[in-house]
Amino acid sequence: MAKRKVDAVIEAVHYASDGKVDWVRAYERRGPTFSDRVLLDRHQLLERLKAGKKIFIGQRVEYLSSTFDLQQPVSLAVRNAAEIVVAGESADIHDHLEGAPVI
Repeated sequence: MAKRKVDAVIEAVHYASDGKVDWVRAYERRGPTFSDRVLLDRHQLLERLKAGKKIFIGQRVEYLSSTFDLQQPVSLAVRNAAEIVVAGESADIHDHLEGAPVI
């Protein structure tokens, strides 16, 4: 089985009061390895998704620095002329990152 190319892994999400992603805590690919935790606001997350980056929901495997337990891919959808950030097969009308813990 071929290894999936992953550009970032979202570990946790924080939603604003309007239901949109406010910011996420993630790891980003830095060459052959991943960064320490970084905070990406909604604008930065949308930029990366529009640029075609492969972003997943997941958790870092303890003691294995660049190994992750990946769950759902994150994508950008347009519903009612609004950009929606979703993970999995969500039909919501607001951002929903299924499987990412809310902080």
